[in-house]
Amino acid sequence: MKTTIEIPNPIFRKAKSLAASQGLTLKQFFTGALEEKLQRTDKAFSSTEPAWKRLAGGLAHLKDENALILKRIEEECERIDPEDWK
Repeated sequence: MKTTIEIPNPIFRKAKSLAASQGLTLKQFFTGALEEKLQRTDKAFSSTEPAWKRLAGGLAHLKDENALILKRIEEECERIDPEDWK
C-alpha cells in the first residue's frame, strides 16, 4: 500500500543515513521501525495486568533505593529530640 506522510527534515535525514549505513532502503527501514513499534504496543496491550501496574513495574529497580531512603529518614527522625518539636 502506498501512503504519504510528513516527517520533519532532521528525523528524515537521520533515518535516511541510518538506513544507508545498514544497507537498507528507506522503505525497509521504515517498515522495520513500524513493525518494532507495533510489536511493543501489542505486548503492552496484551498483558492481563492493569496499565498502572505495568508502568510501576518499570520502576522496580528503584525499590532498594527507596528502602534505603526510608531507612535514613527513620534514623534521622529517631535522632530528633522530642523537645525540638515544641
